[in-house]
Amino acid sequence: MFRSRAKEEKAPATKAAVTDSKQPRDPQAPKGRPTPKRSEARTQRRSVAHTPTNRKEAAKRQREERRQALERQRQALANGDERYLPARDKGPVRRFARDWVDSRFNVAEFFLPLAVVILVLSVVRVGAIQSLALLLWLIVIVLIVLDAAVSGFRLKKRLAERFPGENTRGAVAYALMRSLQMRRLRLPKPRVKRGERP
Repeated sequence: MFRSRAKEEKAPATKAAVTDSKQPRDPQAPKGRPTPKRSEARTQRRSVAHTPTNRKEAAKRQREERRQALERQRQALANGDERYLPARDKGPVRRFARDWVDSRFNVAEFFLPLAVVILVLSVVRVGAIQSLALLLWLIVIVLIVLDAAVSGFRLKKRLAERFPGENTRGAVAYALMRSLQMRRLRLPKPRVKRGERP
């Protein structure tokens, strides 16, 4: 009774539009988008075919991709391929820090063999040998700390000379952690010989 005639006139028009959309499209009418090239259509079909259909397949595919990435990373650590190295080992700054550590003798790399010797000496039930083992522990720890401090200072200076204005943050700590490992166990594998300038 109090409705406006304008609303009543609009309602049938919308209903007509809805019913018109159910009719088949005239083949001569434009479809509203360009026809894709054959190569584009083929790649779309392939991507649809390779897309996992459920969560189980997606998880399996993700595990496989992760396994392949880890395998590539492991091979890169063995042969030094820069493309697949982990983020912590990438870049010229980290490469220089590795080469600098590998080119010199570090007290820390002999820690494991020395620790075994000291532990064997401390097991012996002779008071003089046990006190010698404790003294050796103290000497080794002091030497490692002093060597690490001197190495860190020298490496920081070399990095500032070699890479002025570049971000060298974390490179010294990275190099010191590498110096704690025995040379043959280091990854990525050493590229320089001892005494060689990096």
